[in-house]
Amino acid sequence: MTGIEAVTLEKAIVHKVGNPTRGEELKLSANTLTLNDEIVRGLLTRYFLAPFNEHELYHFTHISDLDMNEVYSYAKNIFEDPSCFQRESVFLAQLLYNKSTHARVKEGELYVVLFDKVLFEGEEKKALGIFKSETKETFLKVFSHGQGWEIAAEDGININKLDKGCLVFRTDQNEGFKVCVVDNTNKQQDTQYWVTDFLQVQPFTNSYHHTNQTLGLCKLFIEKEYAEKFDISRTDQLEMMGRSMEYFKSREQFNLQEFAEEVIHHPEVVDTFMDYKRNFEANRNFAIDEDFDINLTAVKKQAKVFKTVLKLDKNFHIYIHGRRDLIERGYDEETGQKYYKLYYEEES
Repeated sequence: MTGIEAVTLEKAIVHKVGNPTRGEELKLSANTLTLNDEIVRGLLTRYFLAPFNEHELYHFTHISDLDMNEVYSYAKNIFEDPSCFQRESVFLAQLLYNKSTHARVKEGELYVVLFDKVLFEGEEKKALGIFKSETKETFLKVFSHGQGWEIAAEDGININKLDKGCLVFRTDQNEGFKVCVVDNTNKQQDTQYWVTDFLQVQPFTNSYHHTNQTLGLCKLFIEKEYAEKFDISRTDQLEMMGRSMEYFKSREQFNLQEFAEEVIHHPEVVDTFMDYKRNFEANRNFAIDEDFDINLTAVKKQAKVFKTVLKLDKNFHIYIHGRRDLIERGYDEETGQKYYKLYYEEES
């Protein structure tokens, strides 16, 4: 997130939230943090806000009535009456405690923070932050002792690694606010308690969402389904990876039928891809449009993980950008080793 330096941290409180199935306690704080030290205030603001991608937006939902989404209601109450901040933060901690029953859920600190002047969509907004730190790291502390120095080990929080977070912007209230979400721990489907059980949020279906999800779908399909069902080589996988990314980089509009014809080609692979897309959507409880504007920010994000590199032992990396027909794979019986033969016209 950008513009963090101008953000005002107005209020913050910390509660300790354990896992009730392990007999861990919920320890509630009666007071907000003092935070008179400007350095600490600045470090906390960066720790809380830096990991968020403001383009990847969610909104609170409920199966019957939005006001029955508890996190949404507590956030709305704080925005409307900041004097109830401590009381509503207790309700948030109690709710999270009740949702923290899975065996993999770790005990941690819950931070509830009220911000002002957060730059979002070109305007300064009020925002409510809900964060949980679960991972402790060991740090060495050097301190003076007599005529020399001593070292002690202390457990603490790495302020460069936010475990879980939710940033609620005071906008679009009737649609469930606009929300950013971070969840860097417990990413398994059965432990998505932060997103699905506690927050109950769903993505906004905008161009960023459709672009990001479609590229994620393509990557998973090529790496898993395509490789397993059609017994293709690693170079075939990388070639399709390259074609997929090139399609998104060279177009302004995505069309599913055009993508299938130009990138996937073979009818039986296209049918498998369409089936995979339907399962992908069903498992995530959202749909990807067949036509949408391509979002370049999402393309740049996915390009970082769309690797088209063929790694051969620890000796060679071959970057494949196209022309699968110029790569020949073989096996040398004399040496008992595999090889690749590359055809080219110039080198630079």
